[in-house]
Amino acid sequence: MTTMKHGSEPKGETILETSQLTVAFGGHTAVNQVNLHVAKRQFKSIIGPNGAGKTTLFNLLSGQIQPSAGTVRFKGTDVTSFPPFKRTRLGMGRSFQITNVFPQLSVLENVRLAVQSQAGVRFNWYSSARKYRHFEEVAVQLLELVLLQGRELTTAAHLAHGEKRKLEMAMLLALQSDLLLLDEPTAGISVEEVPAILEVIRRIKQEGDRTILLIEHKMDMVLDLSDTIAVLFNGQLIADGQPDDIMKNETVQAAYLGGLYDVGTAASGSH
Repeated sequence: MTTMKHGSEPKGETILETSQLTVAFGGHTAVNQVNLHVAKRQFKSIIGPNGAGKTTLFNLLSGQIQPSAGTVRFKGTDVTSFPPFKRTRLGMGRSFQITNVFPQLSVLENVRLAVQSQAGVRFNWYSSARKYRHFEEVAVQLLELVLLQGRELTTAAHLAHGEKRKLEMAMLLALQSDLLLLDEPTAGISVEEVPAILEVIRRIKQEGDRTILLIEHKMDMVLDLSDTIAVLFNGQLIADGQPDDIMKNETVQAAYLGGLYDVGTAASGSH
C-alpha cells in the first residue's frame, strides 16, 4: 500500500541536529550540552536509564520547553525559538507517553480531521461531500497502515490502549510529518499488545520516507528497529553509533542504570 510521500532526499543528509543543547531546572541540569545528529530517513533510538533526560530532550526538540543554551535545527532552519505548532507545520510530529486523540469521535473521523487539517481545509456545510471524499480515502489508507482496518466507525474512547496508540500514529502520519518523535509508544499497554505496536512502527519504517526518533526501554525492540542508537546518561550524550557498537561500548555498560544493569541482558528480553 502506498500512502503520502515526502520527496526523494538522499538518506544520510541531516534532518535534525542540536548544538550544545542544554536546559536546567533550578540547580539541576536535565540536558547538558547535547550535540545530536539525525540523518534523513534514519531510525534512531534514544536510550538511557530513568532520569537520563530522554523525555526532556524530546520536549526541547518539539518546542514544549525552551533551552537554557544551545540550538535546535530542523531541515536546515534554526527552530530553537519556534513554538510546537510552527515545528509541526515544518514537518515535526510528536507522540506522547499519554495518548492524545479525540475520544468522542470515531476512529475514522480522528484521522480524517488530521488529514483535512494538514490540507488547510475547514469543513463547510454548503460544500459538496465529494470535496471531502479524498480526505476520507487517505484516512482509510492510514488506518490500514497502522492495523486499524475494521475499526473505522468505533468511537475512539472505546479503543483499547494499544489501539489508541495506533490511532495516534495514524494522526501523526496524516499530518505528513517528515520526522516522527515517538516517546515510549509501548508505555502502559499490555504485553499482548506490544507486538502489534512493534509491527506498526516497522511498517512505517519500511515505507522508507520518514525519519523516526524513538525513546523506548524495551531493548529488544530498539535493537530490532534502529539504524543507530544514542545513549543519554545524567543529561549527557555518552555514545551514538550503530547498535552492535553501542552494545559493546564499555562506557555504556558501566553507566547504564548506574552499572547495575547489563544492556546485553536487556537485548535478550529482560526489561
